[in-house]
Amino acid sequence: MTRRTDAHPDLARPDALAPFFSTWRVGTPERQRQAVDAIARTWESRPWPAEDLRGYHVYTGHDGSTLLHHSQWASEQAYEAFVKTHRQERVDEIDTAVPDIERLGLGRYRRYRSARREDPAAAVVPGCVVIVEVEFDGPDPDRQRAWVDAVFEALQSEPNPRPGGLSAHFHLSTDGTRVLNYAEWESAQAHLDALAAPGDGVGSSTSQWERVQTWPGLKSSTVNRYDHVLGLVPR
Repeated sequence: MTRRTDAHPDLARPDALAPFFSTWRVGTPERQRQAVDAIARTWESRPWPAEDLRGYHVYTGHDGSTLLHHSQWASEQAYEAFVKTHRQERVDEIDTAVPDIERLGLGRYRRYRSARREDPAAAVVPGCVVIVEVEFDGPDPDRQRAWVDAVFEALQSEPNPRPGGLSAHFHLSTDGTRVLNYAEWESAQAHLDALAAPGDGVGSSTSQWERVQTWPGLKSSTVNRYDHVLGLVPR
């Protein structure tokens, strides 16, 4: 069966080899709540669909308009089997409850590197999830990895670490064009304060951060804040 949980996902679990992220635009905070309720009802009324689905988590965007979906699969093949047998009936039921949802696409990723704050306060439950998405001008897996490695070098040499950051989990898209950082923060305000500090973004004005920000082929980057509102796992 399907069980609801308040626990945040473990982004680094070794048996979740195919993490997927997708975004829905629903339009208003009220429709965000309605869609989350519809997702919960739809999934909890059915058996857990696949042994190889480790967990499914939903987040409300601070923009009041979007939902982020994060599913952890053992493999892409397991997801494709779910699409053939179980997905459409769930989509149909949710769309009946909340019509006109705009689905903005599914991103297929592999986790590459993670960093966590190593102190007792890191055990605190994240108060905000920040999704940073970076797009490059074409597929290049070596460039994806090199850019993430450069971010880690900048973090390790940061002279003024911003308080409030708990973890960062960098994912590489399977098409070679994007990087997604799933970052956990103590609160949304802590992230806003980090952005407001001197420097460009959450980093100081160092040569390492300048290298990250001016990486050849870097096309665009976006930053969005979310609240974890629904976790679904097998009973």
